[in-house]
Amino acid sequence: MKAIYILALCVTLVMAKPADEIVKELPDMGKFDRFDMYSGYLEIPNKQRKLHYVFAESQNDPATDPLVIWFNGGPGCSSMLGFIQEHGPYSMPDGDPNFYENPNSWNKEANMLYIESPAGVGYSYFWDRETDSFDDLTSSEDNYAALEAFYEKFPEYLDHDLFISGESYAGIYVPYLAWQVIQNGLKYNLKGIIVGNGVTNYTYDTGKAYGGTAFWHNLYSLEMLDEIKENHCTWLNIDGVKPGKENEEACTNLYYKFRSLVSEINIYDVYRKCYTDDDIDRLGTTMINGELKTYKRGMTAREYTPFAFDDDHIDESLRLNPPCVYGSGPTDYLNRQDVRDALNVETDQPWELCVGAERINYSRGEKASYWIYPTLFENNIRVLHFSGNADGSVPTQGTRDWIHSLNLPKARDFGPFYIEDKQVGGFVEYFEGITFAAITGIGHMAAQWSPVATKHVVYQFIKDLPIDGNDNYASVTA
Repeated sequence: MKAIYILALCVTLVMAKPADEIVKELPDMGKFDRFDMYSGYLEIPNKQRKLHYVFAESQNDPATDPLVIWFNGGPGCSSMLGFIQEHGPYSMPDGDPNFYENPNSWNKEANMLYIESPAGVGYSYFWDRETDSFDDLTSSEDNYAALEAFYEKFPEYLDHDLFISGESYAGIYVPYLAWQVIQNGLKYNLKGIIVGNGVTNYTYDTGKAYGGTAFWHNLYSLEMLDEIKENHCTWLNIDGVKPGKENEEACTNLYYKFRSLVSEINIYDVYRKCYTDDDIDRLGTTMINGELKTYKRGMTAREYTPFAFDDDHIDESLRLNPPCVYGSGPTDYLNRQDVRDALNVETDQPWELCVGAERINYSRGEKASYWIYPTLFENNIRVLHFSGNADGSVPTQGTRDWIHSLNLPKARDFGPFYIEDKQVGGFVEYFEGITFAAITGIGHMAAQWSPVATKHVVYQFIKDLPIDGNDNYASVTA
């Protein structure tokens, strides 16, 4: 009798998967014949909102491998960027509109769930109104409702280890969703969070850290740094600026000068190319369900990461925000009718990498997400922050500084970790509660631009294994 019950339960779970949302292949991308992939919607009850998801089951063992949720940031940017350019089963390189099989796909050993959030972003949508409004709390409530809706569609994943991950402004989304899971009774098997170059604490992060980072990447002179120190400027965090009365006029002029010097630099990776062609031909057109639609093909830095410009009090005539992110390839592709049909897209809104006030009004909270971390520690939720150390939008310096400001006991010494051919992939620090990995020579989208090192860091963390390969490692959560 027990065997019959178990068999019946298994049949029920298998049948629970939404057969009408399975995706067998995507045009000009590839087939999904070694694992199951789904695309559809997670409805938010009583709010006239639906969040679009893509779910790529593990290529290894979907029945036992962990469930990993991924969010991109913004706020207002689509997690489809993560799927098609960073760590999906196929990837589109910068500057190349073609797809290639991704040997570093995160679904090699994890069940990957990509959620476009909040409603209005990407293929996610709302109805009965022209625009919608969100803040950090309300978006986390919707993300939690989406997670519940996912488990209703895929109940077989209820007992899997759960990790919530993301990059950039997902440094807000990720811990907020973990906090929601805790506040709602820890019904799910949440093991940890994973944040890449993530906004967390505005005292240390983003613009203030860029000023310090830019100096160490030789983007302005030693003489200019001396002037910054002499005038006690507060628009940046860097050692040597002593307490004193700020010379506001001098510091404003120095800030103008700094922003002018870096105005043609790729803020997401100070050594990386800017895709300025998207600035010349920013608007694309497409037919969606028989209607001509217009969409932005590229995003300026101000549109992609508005938090990086919170302190800007500069004349807009300065070219401060080149559209360095490669946007035309992903955007043109995801606005194709055949692609939208294959992904079971319900809305006729065009897909854009990021959207702003024309579709969503998002109020960013002043306290960011650092206040959540003590709650995570109290509930034994493991934390990984990784950071590409050439990023100017959420610099490694800021992440390092806010983590150190917590004064957590060190679990192990700072040291390098190695990847293929015994190359240094970066450096790692273990604290009681947080693992912090800096990935060498790469910027904001570390998972895309340094896929081997980033995948190594993430997988080792998920498996609760040493990132630096030290055999004497002992779990910092033990």
